[in-house]
Amino acid sequence: MLTIAYLGNGKSTNRYHLPFSRRMADKIQIKKIFSPVPNNWETFDEIEYTDQLADLWEDPEIQLVVITTPSQFHVEYAKMALEHGKNVLVEKPFAETEEEAKALFDLADEKGLFIQCYQNRRFDSDFLTVQKVIESGKLGDILEVEMHYDYFRPEVPESTKEFSIPNSYLYGHACHTVDQVLSYFGEPDDIHYDVRQLLGSRRMNDYFDLDFYYGRMKISIKSSYFRIKERPSFVVYGKKGMFVKQTKDRQEEHLKMFYMPENADFGIDLPEHYGILTYIDEKGNYHEEKVVSEVGDYRRVYEGVYETLINGAEKVVKNEETLLQIRILETGIQQIQEAKNSL
Repeated sequence: MLTIAYLGNGKSTNRYHLPFSRRMADKIQIKKIFSPVPNNWETFDEIEYTDQLADLWEDPEIQLVVITTPSQFHVEYAKMALEHGKNVLVEKPFAETEEEAKALFDLADEKGLFIQCYQNRRFDSDFLTVQKVIESGKLGDILEVEMHYDYFRPEVPESTKEFSIPNSYLYGHACHTVDQVLSYFGEPDDIHYDVRQLLGSRRMNDYFDLDFYYGRMKISIKSSYFRIKERPSFVVYGKKGMFVKQTKDRQEEHLKMFYMPENADFGIDLPEHYGILTYIDEKGNYHEEKVVSEVGDYRRVYEGVYETLINGAEKVVKNEETLLQIRILETGIQQIQEAKNSL
């Protein structure tokens, strides 16, 4: 068994972690959850809730501490956990700077401990389906990929009157799509950054458009808080055709409705959510067909962590991938900081 504790008891823990880690009762024991203040989330009889951090550090049975605090506290608590001899899983974004991230990995190595970023979106249904389509070869050589992560939430940037890195859209959301790109396509040859504050200088970063170049192939990740109608989640163009996946993975949709993973159809696409594959085959015949979506499962992050800590498997999210991701986020956000300093 892997015995774990959560440092934080807000939306992250209760929406994106517990519904999946609790389904692994044969491998994972959730012993404690720390929160300095009470809240209205559901409690579970088998878990001890505490407002004392020492209860996590002084418990020799706890092997892994999962950091789910607001992102500005990730580095502080991750370092604290490592210094108390605990393995660590850190919610995204892992850190604000590459220097901070490297220091955490170095500290973990020094103490012979595990630390990893929680990148659950690697196991989104739409992303897994795109991989299946690419690997089918039906599109031929891939020329361009567009990835959109849109919302219509104007109240968020409108209510945020000043710029900060932890609250930037780039750090809070591009960390998902940047990680998807790096995890599947690897390190790019070059990146073009377009990171904006649509409401004006000194306001919240609420838009990003990053282009990753791999030889002739370009991968674009785009997102905005002001998209009243979402662009397709993925569009993939190849020499022989294209694939369009309009809708996102449905796990988040179901979690927000408190429709949990114990339901057999949790996160499962219906036929109307399937992507459309259009291509010309080797005989010159035209095809247009729906592609049954792969099944997404955020539990796979915990399965990977378990296999690493208990059975010595390779990390699911490698250190170099996290370091490169943070370097990319840090470089992108410098656009705004440099513009601010020039005023």
